[in-house]
Amino acid sequence: MTISNKSKPKKPRIQRERLKWVWPRNGSEWEPYHRVTWTDRSGKRKERSIKLDWQGDPRKLDDEYWAAEAGRHPAQRKPSKHTWAECIREWRSDAPIQKKLSAGTKKSYNREFEKILEKNADKPMSSTTKKAIRKKHNAMSATPRAADWMLQAVSILWNHAKDKLEWPLGDNPAHGVDKYGSQRVFLTWPDWMLEALASAPDDVRIAGELIRGTGQRPAASIKMLKSAFKGEWVTVTDEKGNETFDIYCPCRLRTLVENLEKGPRHVLAKSEKAPRSYDVVEKSFRAWRDTLAEIAAEHDDDAKRYSLHGLRKRACVELAEAGCTDAEIQAVTGQSLETVAKYRKEANQKAMSRTAQMRRFKE
Repeated sequence: MTISNKSKPKKPRIQRERLKWVWPRNGSEWEPYHRVTWTDRSGKRKERSIKLDWQGDPRKLDDEYWAAEAGRHPAQRKPSKHTWAECIREWRSDAPIQKKLSAGTKKSYNREFEKILEKNADKPMSSTTKKAIRKKHNAMSATPRAADWMLQAVSILWNHAKDKLEWPLGDNPAHGVDKYGSQRVFLTWPDWMLEALASAPDDVRIAGELIRGTGQRPAASIKMLKSAFKGEWVTVTDEKGNETFDIYCPCRLRTLVENLEKGPRHVLAKSEKAPRSYDVVEKSFRAWRDTLAEIAAEHDDDAKRYSLHGLRKRACVELAEAGCTDAEIQAVTGQSLETVAKYRKEANQKAMSRTAQMRRFKE
């Protein structure tokens, strides 16, 4: 319905040099525009107008107007070309590439690509520098395997964009950044260190109980929600496989969680709604580990040889020593049968050596 001139509301009194109030055809209220006019070389008058979404709020109008004045209004931004998001879409739609890759490999790549999209989707690839990639790689030193995966994901996409899509990109920024490479095998925690865990700082002790009790990766264990614990069951997440499943919760771990302070959503809480980060807990773990030098020396050992991940391995070995089948261990940890077999080998070696020696000396 068209409103007659007699029934039009009064034009807002807000004035700016390039602010123009317009009554739209078939409209019901005045609309503000940022309007710039100029004359080109031929003497022709030109005009560019940007509608300001003020929503009836003078402060919102100010924000919109001055953004347009500074050239920062969304309507003035030119969409970036050759972005990370565009490259990932092209890679995912490339039939020859997709046919060559197994489902597991594609899942691994896509997991890394989603991390790139989270903060860099609309950024042009050409703006990524080697310095930035190296800085990011160094910042991920606590998780070297993930850091190297990041480098590989960048390289795959960069080479695809440059060689197959023929985008005007320079050298691959991930090229020449040294990878951490194959990491040392995580050592299983010894009994003396497991006993010392009882007197560790709360964040280290609780993290240790979560890792050992669930058999999950440290990062996933550290950010567990209290709501994941439901009576005899606990919901765990296999980050590598991106799977969530329920496992039986040991009474020891169940009691620990039930006795925690009420309020925060997470078992290891940074705030009411946020968990502590892996880096913070891992740093606290290393500080505690440094205090174990004397105890370690009494056992002719070095505490610095052990990591939080070694406690997960301890959980797997304990399951094997308890006589669990490979399928039963896998049902708890979610690991591949190949990995389970490695841990079983360690447990079986000790058991078989006892049997062999007792048989040898007829004990």
